[in-house]
Amino acid sequence: MKYMEFFKKYGIFAVLLMLVIFFSITSDNFLVTGNLLIIARQVSMLGIAAVGMTFVLLLGGIDLSIGSIVTLVNIVTAWMMVNGKMNPIAAIAVAVALSTAIGFINGLIIARIKMPAIIVTLGTQIIVEGLAYIISGGLPIFGFDKSFAILGQGYIGIIPIPVIVMIIIMLIGAFILNSTYFGRYFYAVGGNEEAANLSGINVIRVKYLVYALSGFFAGIAGIVLLSRTNSGQVLSGKGFEFDALTACVLGGVSINGGYGKISNVVAGILILGVLSNGMVLLNASAYTQMVIKGSVLMFAVAFDCIQKNRKTKVAKVASATV
Repeated sequence: MKYMEFFKKYGIFAVLLMLVIFFSITSDNFLVTGNLLIIARQVSMLGIAAVGMTFVLLLGGIDLSIGSIVTLVNIVTAWMMVNGKMNPIAAIAVAVALSTAIGFINGLIIARIKMPAIIVTLGTQIIVEGLAYIISGGLPIFGFDKSFAILGQGYIGIIPIPVIVMIIIMLIGAFILNSTYFGRYFYAVGGNEEAANLSGINVIRVKYLVYALSGFFAGIAGIVLLSRTNSGQVLSGKGFEFDALTACVLGGVSINGGYGKISNVVAGILILGVLSNGMVLLNASAYTQMVIKGSVLMFAVAFDCIQKNRKTKVAKVASATV
């Protein structure tokens, strides 16, 4: 039991270390400063979106609309700057407000109508993706001011700005979970929704807030991604929700709710980044990468389920002996 608890707390960091050692041995180009900065920049957008996914999973929910929201923000912001001749700051504000509103609507439907989160967010995913195609006509949107690219392509010293944005967002996420009563509410609702409601927590409002935050962080990720690519693409957020979910579950966030930490999610994100980068250096195909990432997700979820089943058995034994 002690070994299992130790592995649950620190195993993710051991896995990350082993991956770094493996790719360092198999590729001379992996453990160099330039490549490590590339990995950090590549995972920065995922890290931003994963904070929102962490909050949702803590409630015992799921948000499959993250990728489509990233795409819509990408397209809407680009369209407003190019076709609407809008100031970049105003365009960013409108797009992020839109993404937050979409998340809030998800929370509203889930909390009030009590539809399963997986169905609501899947429906939102399809609707939002369709809207992105309608607005763009399926074509990339480009031609906005080059100064906009600083957010996604610039550096402060040797550190890419997207990495700095990710660190700030993650620190905000950790602060919310560890130092605010909202964070305690997230854990309480995810641990036992009925008990949380009876203790005076407004569960409905908590769900509003969490899904709105998920939309907000996905919107920020979409803005940074647009700045990095300098072109609004209808496939820009494709698969984002899968990678964010994998990073969170791999980082120990329980799919059943009530347990998880931002610090471990960081390790999960870095594992995905190291895996993707290392496999590219080893010339692994995109399909091989899909198989490995899918296997990683299955393993992480299986481990979470095993932990839950073990706790349930221990609780039953304890209650039977009382």
